[in-house]
Amino acid sequence: MADPAIIGVAVLLGAAVGSFLNVCVTRMPTGDSVLRPRSRCPSCHAPIRWRDNLPVLSWIFLRARCRDCGGRISWRYPAIELAAALAWGGMAWLYSASVAALTGAVLFTLLLAIAVIDARHYVIPDTLSLGGCAAGLALSALPGSTPPLAAITGAVLGFGLLYLVGWLGEKALRKPALGGGDVKMMAMVGAFLGPGGALLTIFLGSLAGSLVYGPVSLRDGKARAVRDLPRARRDRRIPVRRAAVRLVSALACRRPGRGADAGTALAARGKAVGQRREW
Repeated sequence: MADPAIIGVAVLLGAAVGSFLNVCVTRMPTGDSVLRPRSRCPSCHAPIRWRDNLPVLSWIFLRARCRDCGGRISWRYPAIELAAALAWGGMAWLYSASVAALTGAVLFTLLLAIAVIDARHYVIPDTLSLGGCAAGLALSALPGSTPPLAAITGAVLGFGLLYLVGWLGEKALRKPALGGGDVKMMAMVGAFLGPGGALLTIFLGSLAGSLVYGPVSLRDGKARAVRDLPRARRDRRIPVRRAAVRLVSALACRRPGRGADAGTALAARGKAVGQRREW
């Protein structure tokens, strides 16, 4: 186990990196500079003071609100800072102060930024994928990291294999099957992990995608099948409220002391409500 002081420094450094990562995931998709202007409130755009910009702690002390306008600050900001801090601390705990720890921390930071941006905007900036690939190749020159030849081979293999999968999928499905950002990201992963790591990542990613999106696809397929049913069959799936309104309308027509006009009006109203609830 590494020296606790080293782990503590790594945690603080990771939290600071996570704070900058929040700027990146907010500004990169829109093409804004990540350096200027300084951090601002997302609601009133007031500049954030240094004491209100401490990773995780400021969000807790301010109770997730801006000091100037009182607007809410998303939990995403401290979550990213905490994730980066734990990743950097975990790498220091595993590998102490070494090139391997730095390489793992940088890779996790890049993947975290890519995951957040892709989830929110469905895009992977080249600054992260290609820039990360360059960073992985540069780190391979340091002793204790992935050897340079393995890094180059991993980048080429990751890019080429995923490009081939996307090309075959497009030919089979007659539509784009894989985004270019994913292909570039795999080149970055290969530069950090080498050819074996790139292959393992592709396999595990495919497996995780099947486990997660397989049930979702089946559910969506069933939903589309229901929407495509003939109207006579879809009418069997009458919502409870619609059936209750029609039942009450029918009973109102049979109640003593109620005229036919009142019963007819209620029945018409029940029919209108049912039409609004139609699929």
